[in-house]
Amino acid sequence: MEKLFKLQERGTTVSKEIIAGITTFLAMAYILAVNPGMLGETGMGFGPVFTATAIASAIATLVMAFWANLPVALAPGMGLNAFFTYTVCFGMGCSWQLALTAVLIEGVIFIVLSIFGIREKIINAIPSGMKKAVAVGIGLFIALIGLANAGIVSADTGTIIGFVNFNMSSKAAVVAMIGLIITVVLYLLKVPGAILLAIIATTIIGIPFGVTSIPEGWKPFSLPDAPLFCKFEWGSVLSVKFLVIMFTFLFTDLFDTIGTLMGVTQQANLVDKDGNIPNAKAALMSDSIGTVVGACLGTSTVTSFVESSSGVAAGGRTGLTSVTTGVLFLLALFMTPIFALIPSAATAPALIFVGFLMLQQVVDIDFKDPTEGIPAFITIMVMPFSYSISKGIAFGMIAYVIAKCAGKKAKDIPVATWVLAVIFIADIIFEAVK
Repeated sequence: MEKLFKLQERGTTVSKEIIAGITTFLAMAYILAVNPGMLGETGMGFGPVFTATAIASAIATLVMAFWANLPVALAPGMGLNAFFTYTVCFGMGCSWQLALTAVLIEGVIFIVLSIFGIREKIINAIPSGMKKAVAVGIGLFIALIGLANAGIVSADTGTIIGFVNFNMSSKAAVVAMIGLIITVVLYLLKVPGAILLAIIATTIIGIPFGVTSIPEGWKPFSLPDAPLFCKFEWGSVLSVKFLVIMFTFLFTDLFDTIGTLMGVTQQANLVDKDGNIPNAKAALMSDSIGTVVGACLGTSTVTSFVESSSGVAAGGRTGLTSVTTGVLFLLALFMTPIFALIPSAATAPALIFVGFLMLQQVVDIDFKDPTEGIPAFITIMVMPFSYSISKGIAFGMIAYVIAKCAGKKAKDIPVATWVLAVIFIADIIFEAVK
């Protein structure tokens, strides 16, 4: 175990890693309900997509564990599944089979890019200060996800966004706030597995509130449905519409994954002195393989999950965390009713609290230098407000180039950073005229 995962070198133990893996799984287990529900609207069916989601997530996460040795879990990405369903299938009138074909080809392209180290070079082209800003931005982003999932914040408050009134008409928000208090108290008391224990306690507290519901005739075990194996449509792959779909999947997933990997590894203090990710090529191959497997089984693009940061906050530092999460995804195939009991109000406090933990890196950003501080601020601001990691990176990198040029420090901009900025500008223009 020590030789495989280097536990002592990274200052962790088997028990810490297992608790961290469970914590990560519980924080992202909602995907097992949300993804099948969303893709199921296209006619794919809830059961087959559920099976595909669990298996693809498990395989990709286990590849991450044994090849990259990083505490990062993967699953079909939120946002990408919405694009799959509501834009490609409903908005553009494409079949789900054609959408799966686009996901498959995207995954194959990613494997090629990863083999030749192109994706790794893109990560290394992002300046050190910007990498820290990405981590901070992701912290605010997932805190907002937690607040929204629990119903604590809403757009129905008379303002663009605001806190709801904490009364019995917003029971989920009340339960989530109680859970957040429990999380903070356990963490300050240095209780091992504080985040996991808080999730369990909040789930139990949710029962009398009616937030945690136990269905009548509830049974803890069930057999999985067969996935939709290799249901592709090749007739339109040379059309302009298909290319637009495929490159949208490709571009969004590329920078969502890069942002998540940078944020989680920064939080875990696993990066080198230049902020580079260890085993980056293997980590990027994990989501490439997961995407191809997921497409073959019948689900949308698989990507690294920002909720992995909750496991890091619980002490996860190695691939053993990911092994635990991957195994739980496989067990979930037969124990869906058990995991379905955990409400979003119980996992939301973990996401909110992890936002605090990731925000701490803001002190390492040189805000006294405007050419560093302004791009960092834009990166941090855009991620939660646009609800997109990739947009935060894009606008931040463009701002970095503009700030350095305006500050007469253009010589500090690496060539690869120039290239990224041009690509991001082209993408924004393309989106505007599309």
